[in-house]
Amino acid sequence: MAFFGDKTYLGAEIGTTTIKLVELIKSGKEIRLKNYGILETYGYLERFNNALQTSSLKALESEISAYLSIILQRAKIRSRNATVSLPAFSAFTTLIELPDIPEGELPSAMAFQAKQYVPLPIASVKLDYIKVGERTDENGLKLQQIFLVSIPNEQIDRYQKIFNGASLNLNALEVEGMSLARVLTKGIKEATMIVDLGARSTSFAVAKDGFLRFEAQTDFAGGSLTQALASGMNISPRRAEELKQQRGLLAAGAESELSTLMLPILDVIINEARRAKENFEKSYKEGITSLVLTGGGANLLGIEDYFTKQLAVKTVRANPFRNIIYPPEIEPIIKKSGPAFAVALGAAIRNLV
Repeated sequence: MAFFGDKTYLGAEIGTTTIKLVELIKSGKEIRLKNYGILETYGYLERFNNALQTSSLKALESEISAYLSIILQRAKIRSRNATVSLPAFSAFTTLIELPDIPEGELPSAMAFQAKQYVPLPIASVKLDYIKVGERTDENGLKLQQIFLVSIPNEQIDRYQKIFNGASLNLNALEVEGMSLARVLTKGIKEATMIVDLGARSTSFAVAKDGFLRFEAQTDFAGGSLTQALASGMNISPRRAEELKQQRGLLAAGAESELSTLMLPILDVIINEARRAKENFEKSYKEGITSLVLTGGGANLLGIEDYFTKQLAVKTVRANPFRNIIYPPEIEPIIKKSGPAFAVALGAAIRNLV
């Protein structure tokens, strides 16, 4: 029940094949789930180039606006001010180390440094940064570690048009790794890798105590596993998707072919995770102690044990709703679909933590 003075918060994620919305309400110290909605397209199963957006395909503005309007109406979402997460492939991020300079000099120093790292003209991007740590180098010099994020102005304009087209106000825009870090690692003092397995893209984020410190991405993802099954077994992509969800990596006997076909693709994703882990550890001089799987691909049966074995890092399935109050009758939905809503949920709680 909502009371006078309670405020709602809306988080949104436009993925490669799905759109997800999460509406939260804060009542006192409690954060409650008020509404949620998801719209999933399946065209990519039949035509691999069919997607809402990818690393090489721009978002379809009018179509996505229409989809957003459908979700808002059917889920009866009333909030009109949204925080939106961008896919990792839509932004550029990097770690910059600077001498321990006065706070007032940091903006000009970062603007100068950004010119050397951002692969686009500085005038064409929006820059943001956050101090994520410090270290002392081999010569005894104290260095600040600054995490830089740049988002193309073209991308910002596109998202503003999309949300305006659905009668929504775009309150804030952030990379998905920030949303995931906030909802999955708040209070965890050790570096944690978050692997977000989507349909057409997989992102790798490393976070600590709610703050993003590293992000990478690959186009190998859940859809790649489905395509491998469809081609190897000469079945339709839709049937392949069903078998993947039903059996995962645990198929045995006559169905053991399923894992045989999927593991080479999954190994590619794991190798990318390993590379991201090594790059983070080299840059930050600290190890990653745990790994969290999120996104729709986190539901693949047997995937946690396989990641743990291959990377020698304890791997668990994400539980983003662990600190959110929701009706007990939707527990089965939360248990199954919770990881898929992690990004939208993390965006929704941006102003709550």
